[in-house]
Amino acid sequence: MDRKIALITGGSRGLGRDMAICLAKQGLDIIITYHANQKAAQETLTEIESHSSKGIALQLDARNTKAFGGFKQRLQEELKTTLGSNQIDYLINNAGFGHNATISETTEEQFDDLMNVHFKGVFFLTQSLLDVVADGGGIVNISSGLARFSFSGYSAYATMKGAIEVFTRYLAKELGARNIRANTVAPGAINTDFNKERFESMPQVVEYIAGQTALGRVGESDDIGSVVAFLCSDAAKWISGQRIEASGGMYI
Repeated sequence: MDRKIALITGGSRGLGRDMAICLAKQGLDIIITYHANQKAAQETLTEIESHSSKGIALQLDARNTKAFGGFKQRLQEELKTTLGSNQIDYLINNAGFGHNATISETTEEQFDDLMNVHFKGVFFLTQSLLDVVADGGGIVNISSGLARFSFSGYSAYATMKGAIEVFTRYLAKELGARNIRANTVAPGAINTDFNKERFESMPQVVEYIAGQTALGRVGESDDIGSVVAFLCSDAAKWISGQRIEASGGMYI
């Protein structure tokens, strides 16, 4: 039986790295993208390969839509030469970055950067890879708990994630005829690079979040990767068009 293949954008660090490792443990071969940190990407590949999976790392600037054609070509070449395939089974749109600013402080440049990475880039990268995703496969888009609940300073970021959730439902609708499932995973407050500086400088924020979470703590990377791995399995074959929040029960 042919091994299945997952492509994870931003898979070299943080949540993306844990997704890659969880999927490798599940028996998939993994392609990750990284923006600039090739060393982190190589370390992730080493971990992937320790689980008897093949790994490939490709550089990608998720905000640069004009580069997607060249990325697709490199992807197809690597698929053929390294993995003996011409398609991927799962696309996980995870690449992104955090930004904290109130509505009054957010500049147009910051807004555009968030838009280009978190929504426009996801939309057009997915569009460019639609014929590379195998029939019967799946797409997982990473949103945020901030699309449901609100913290001051995240309006622009959360707005992009709200758009991703709508986009995911349309993917599920339009790709259903190919038996391709599309779902959203929305992490809550997670202790990764995204929040590390804030959590370390303001430990009271961690205490507050834990107090507002049913399971009594902030999340860790390995709380999310297993959810994505589940959606990229036959166990989730009847789940499509859904938003799964993995937040430990924040604000319920």
